[in-house]
Amino acid sequence: MSDLQQPATLDACAQEAIHIPGAIQPHGMMLVVQAATFIVQNVAGDVEGRLGVNDWKQKPLGCVIGKALAVDVRLLTTLGDDARFVGQLTTINGEVLDVTSHSRESYVVIELEPASTVGLSASRVLDRVTVATAALAEPTSVAGVCDQAVIEFRRLTHFNRVMIYRFNDDGAGLVVAEDRHSETRSFLHHHFPEGDIPAQARALYVHNVSRVIPDASYVPGLLRPSWPDAQPLDMTECSLRSVSPMHRQYLRNMGVRASASFSIVIGGALWGLVICHHTSPRMLTYDVRAACRILVGSLSRQIKAKADAERLLHRLSLRSSEDRIVALFVDAGPQAVIPPFDLEELRHLMDGDGVAVIQDQNIVLHGRCPNQADITLLADWLLVQNTPPVFATRRLQGIYPDGTGFMQAGSGLLSIMVSAEPSWQLIWFRTEEAGLITWAGNPYEEQMLVGTAGPVPRLSFESWDERMTGRSRGWTPSELDTAMRMQVALRDVLQTWQTRKINLQLTTLVQQKDLLLQQKEYLTGEINHRVQNSLQLVSSFLTLQARSSDDRAVQEALLEAGRRLTAVALVHRRLYRDDQVELVDAGRYVEELCADTLEFMGADWSRHLVLDLVSALITPDRAINLGLILTELMINANKHAYGGEAGPIRVELINDSQRLELRVADKGVGAVVQGSGFGSRIMAGLVHQLGGVMTNTNSNPGHSVSVSIPL
Repeated sequence: MSDLQQPATLDACAQEAIHIPGAIQPHGMMLVVQAATFIVQNVAGDVEGRLGVNDWKQKPLGCVIGKALAVDVRLLTTLGDDARFVGQLTTINGEVLDVTSHSRESYVVIELEPASTVGLSASRVLDRVTVATAALAEPTSVAGVCDQAVIEFRRLTHFNRVMIYRFNDDGAGLVVAEDRHSETRSFLHHHFPEGDIPAQARALYVHNVSRVIPDASYVPGLLRPSWPDAQPLDMTECSLRSVSPMHRQYLRNMGVRASASFSIVIGGALWGLVICHHTSPRMLTYDVRAACRILVGSLSRQIKAKADAERLLHRLSLRSSEDRIVALFVDAGPQAVIPPFDLEELRHLMDGDGVAVIQDQNIVLHGRCPNQADITLLADWLLVQNTPPVFATRRLQGIYPDGTGFMQAGSGLLSIMVSAEPSWQLIWFRTEEAGLITWAGNPYEEQMLVGTAGPVPRLSFESWDERMTGRSRGWTPSELDTAMRMQVALRDVLQTWQTRKINLQLTTLVQQKDLLLQQKEYLTGEINHRVQNSLQLVSSFLTLQARSSDDRAVQEALLEAGRRLTAVALVHRRLYRDDQVELVDAGRYVEELCADTLEFMGADWSRHLVLDLVSALITPDRAINLGLILTELMINANKHAYGGEAGPIRVELINDSQRLELRVADKGVGAVVQGSGFGSRIMAGLVHQLGGVMTNTNSNPGHSVSVSIPL
């Protein structure tokens, strides 16, 4: 067959619908009845010759297998769809048959096959299984369990050869344990290509854990009459299901006439098979198959338990090193160079031949590694390919062609991607593990030959050695588990580093801000102090100038200007204190300003002052304007209300949540005509800046002025 023919032929084999063959193996018989009526619809096998029932079509099941068995089948059907043992039936020739049944959608399938001639009792079978199960518990390793299992299965089945066939990740298989007759050929440690057990066959083994072929040279017994539904009868659960013609030929090419297989299913996945071969036809009856199914279940549990124990021991041996290395990264910081001793521990953690630590543009190497330029390109490729955070392969060059230049140093790779930005990767390398593996036949020759009737399986199973290159020893589940934990731990380390960096930056910024605030407060204090001194100095100059003038009007003007400057100084001193904040309590501010103003008005005014103030928050610049207005109004009361003498004066501050009203009232001579003097212009300008309204009221006696401003 040419290279162009081979893939199509193999594909045809892989697509074969082996679960719906429409036929059975002829050593047994099959009856298909409607689930609702238990009327026989189809049969397969020699029902007429062995049961003596010629007119079976559309007859009640009891007319074919007897009423008692039919009642038992109906009862077992109510318990679920699983295949169940019903009982035994004796044919017209005295042959004893085991009867089993299972439901399939709207049908019930009954299978009849020869019973054991030895007549093993249930207790005898149970004893055998108990002994075999106990024997499987003794070994301490997976290999030991498998070695013991083939012995126990051969004792139960008496086949010439029993093998444990384990599936690799790529679908190919390896015989890991074997027990055989001395004259039977050995396949121990032989590899078999994926195509020998196609994917659909492996899927079928998960659903039906046993498959028996008493004679590979049989002629199938077709289901009669033709199946009426568009969807063929699914025989996945059937023990008598006819197997692929190519598989029967495959067995004959191996020199095998009888075969039995039992599935080793772990965690819902097919781990491997117990495969039994015999060089002559051999029946495996229901009771022995039942014992084998129990035993293979125990074998699956023992393999899982031993594998878990081995993984746990390996993991515990790695854990202390893992914790120490993570702690070293935490203590070292993001820019630290890891000392060589710690790199040796890091290399040893994953049993690598070399290790590379990549942080941004920095690469630290230890052990046997590719050169730095190759590692840089490889690290970039891992980023571009968007590989998982933990990525492992034992054949790097198969997926990374640029790695052929360092195949000896780095055929195997295990990488941990801690972070892409900033870049932080850990890569372990394993050297090429060149060696021979033995195949049962050359896997690269045509596995399927084209005959006159279509494809037929390969003919040769002779040992064929292949020299493997570009492959390292594999990464264990414990190492991959450790890598995944380290990836999570190192991401936490990176976050710790980044948090430290941010906290350091924030601390520096806060310190700088505090220093700037201190400088600002110092400068503000100096400025305020100098402003206050300057105002006081100018006020003193005006007072001295007034005293030196002979003009009464000039004296009054200069003294009034001095009083205004003193008022401004008082406002400034009250607002710009060390504990001042961005908002000012207007009530407290007015109270303190009134007390300061009365100091230059005279002590007699203090006993006449009445305050009615509320709290309201305003900005310092608005408070200055309000304080100047208050000072001007109190100066007017001092000058005009009582002819220069002291008298009652009331200051109110009213807050209605939207506007703030300042009211100053006296009980003096009454309203003072508002003119265009300097004081009047000052107040008008200040009220305008505040967006307020000023109202004068003659109280008879007395005069009040209110200034209303928006909050």
